[in-house]
Amino acid sequence: MSEMDGKISSSETFAETWAEPQTAALPQAELDRLTDELIAALKTVYDPEIPVDIYELGLIYKVDLSDDKDVLIDMTLTAPGCPVAGEMPGWIEDAVMKVEGIRSARANLVFDPPWDASKMSDEAKLALNMF
Repeated sequence: MSEMDGKISSSETFAETWAEPQTAALPQAELDRLTDELIAALKTVYDPEIPVDIYELGLIYKVDLSDDKDVLIDMTLTAPGCPVAGEMPGWIEDAVMKVEGIRSARANLVFDPPWDASKMSDEAKLALNMF
């Protein structure tokens, strides 16, 4: 976790937030609500070629939530040549903006590390008969 003068940086990741005691400006109850609702929002976005949501596919690499409720998402695609590469970040931003209280959302495409099937949840693997 990033710390400056004993205070948590405003760009901590969800995983860091869950693992560390809450000392940021957002109360823990609000952070928990936003975390749950952001995950639910991400699960509404599907890769049009695969009948599994992007969260379970493991396409979401990082979600940063600032104390001002700005969301920055690093995401990838199943393949760099994905036909919806230009559209999917917008779909994600639109879904996240439906969460009450979120001020802004930006989704960045990253390809490092490259996506592979090991990033999928067990739920996604089951849905795609990959066990």
